[in-house]
Amino acid sequence: MAVTIKELDAAQAEARMDELAVVLLDCVAGGASVGFMADLSTERARVFWQGVAGQVADGKRHLFVALDDAGRVCGTLSLVVDMPDNQPHRADVSKMLVHRSARRQGVAEHLLRALEVKARELGKTTLVLDTVTGSDASRVYERTGWQRAGDIPNYALMPEGRFCSTTYYFKPL
Repeated sequence: MAVTIKELDAAQAEARMDELAVVLLDCVAGGASVGFMADLSTERARVFWQGVAGQVADGKRHLFVALDDAGRVCGTLSLVVDMPDNQPHRADVSKMLVHRSARRQGVAEHLLRALEVKARELGKTTLVLDTVTGSDASRVYERTGWQRAGDIPNYALMPEGRFCSTTYYFKPL
């Protein structure tokens, strides 16, 4: 599958709200611990993305999407740049979501590369993220040069309700 990576502005995010919701719903249905429980509704997913679009409009977040051959959103990733005053050099990486139909095809790596280019353009020198310990995502991060900082047990819940630990990663740029 050929994938195209695009950074969306707020209006573009609003226009693709349904596609973004589909990706989030699919990831949660597939068991991803990304901040939502198994009973996630389409409306709740849309509310989440509306908040993201608002942050994009306010300059607090940069939203990247992967588009499949048909031009549909099949993955997302955010660069959160709204940091405290003493951390202007840092940004958080958030909501790496890849639809199950598009996994293991390099989508996540393409998204990460685009995000890192943007972070450098913005003068960021340190990126930070967390993901479920031992997850497929953790292997992607390690394969792309992220350094493991440590694990926190019982950090969050999986969509069906069991505890999971998280691993923090960082990447100097």
